[in-house]
Amino acid sequence: MAMFKGLFGAARQAKHDDVELGKGVWRRTHDRFRRGLDRFHQMLEGLAEAEPGQTQTLSQTTQNYDAMVQVADSLADLLPEVRSIAARAQAAGPSDGMEIPTGTGGYLNDVHRELSRAGNALAATAEALALLRLGVGAVSGVELKADIVRQHVTRAGELLAEK
Repeated sequence: MAMFKGLFGAARQAKHDDVELGKGVWRRTHDRFRRGLDRFHQMLEGLAEAEPGQTQTLSQTTQNYDAMVQVADSLADLLPEVRSIAARAQAAGPSDGMEIPTGTGGYLNDVHRELSRAGNALAATAEALALLRLGVGAVSGVELKADIVRQHVTRAGELLAEK
């Protein structure tokens, strides 16, 4: 019975997403960000399970993990903002295909570009975490990439608010 609840819940959520985000570019930018966030959390789980290596002590591994949990939390806090931006962009310029709606002065193209860059930066952040997990990356590198994600999300919101 629980399986059916999960299936119906997912179907309800998909319909809700179709209404709010459409089926076009705004939905894809939101979904790409969410997948990047999922990937980051997968890498974080791997970091939690990683054994201290030749170059790291247990204390360093624990410190790295604790720092990355804070980064993960801050990135997860961006998802509702990305959803809100995508929903407002869908309301301003509905999209059900691959084309970015032009909007007045092409500002929606700029909003889409910033959301896309945020998704790309989030994928790069997960990659930096994977390198940290392997012992060849640094916490500061992951934090720097996470800041870039925040900057792109913030800029997308600013561009949308200007219109």
